[in-house]
Amino acid sequence: MSRRQFRSFVLATAIVPLIGLVVAITLAWNRIFFWSDLLVLLIMYSVCFLGVTVGFHRLLAHQSFTAVTPVRLALAVAGAMAAQGQPIVWVSHHRRHHRFADREGDPHSPHLAGEPASSAWKGLWHAHMGWLFEDGLSSEPMRYCPDLVRDKGMRWISEHMLLVVITGILLPGVLGLAISDSVTGALTGMLWGGAVRILFVNQITYAVNSVGHYFGRRRFATADQSHNVAWLAMLSFGEGWHNNHHAFPRSAILGLRWWELDMGAWLIWALERSKLASKVTRVTPDQLVRKDPLIILPEDTGRVAR
Repeated sequence: MSRRQFRSFVLATAIVPLIGLVVAITLAWNRIFFWSDLLVLLIMYSVCFLGVTVGFHRLLAHQSFTAVTPVRLALAVAGAMAAQGQPIVWVSHHRRHHRFADREGDPHSPHLAGEPASSAWKGLWHAHMGWLFEDGLSSEPMRYCPDLVRDKGMRWISEHMLLVVITGILLPGVLGLAISDSVTGALTGMLWGGAVRILFVNQITYAVNSVGHYFGRRRFATADQSHNVAWLAMLSFGEGWHNNHHAFPRSAILGLRWWELDMGAWLIWALERSKLASKVTRVTPDQLVRKDPLIILPEDTGRVAR
């Protein structure tokens, strides 16, 4: 896909789903809405977001666990259905982001060097979506993810990404037809589980880049400006624990406290228990102590680690 084609794709996946949301709300207002539409939306949102967070992010970009080939391919396909681009390109940009996080070279940092504080909105827009339209955007796959370039499965998914996206729009139509047993249910299923779902999944993912590097709490003193944002973590299946992630980028588990909701970690746990995933990287207590000096050691209740 050329640079021009990619920009057209990004523009289409931003505008068309937005129009779809307006149409869906209008139809719902006129009582053309089935309970199956909400169910299909939730199913497709979950499948695609798990594809992004568990497949694209934790498995492919950070290699935080390994999975058997069918699961690896299924997660990559689910991520591609989210309409965020080819997995090889997505991973290239993300690995580059971690190499230069919030510094010169980061493709989507909201912190623009030399910009006044009044330009905060400009930086947030750049991190959210603006960076996707830049002429100079390039994260060379052979430099950042040669492992995926040599992977036949990932190359096939990347080369047929548009077909996968279209499949991700038709699939909710099939689900809607099966549940409602009507053609209208199939069409509204494609609308809610296809177009509207793409809008929601993409905007929440983009918010991790923008909101997650500007607002929230910082548990760990990382070299970048990553933050933990609880509400974003709930909507993004764990991605909102962004400061945790930048402190321990190889960790398959992003929610490091018992109350930090991380549904992506639940899927990885289930795959591990089913012997479909292995070599899951987890943060050890010693690693936590080194990063967070205020942790109370379990064996020494009342003593704060220094």
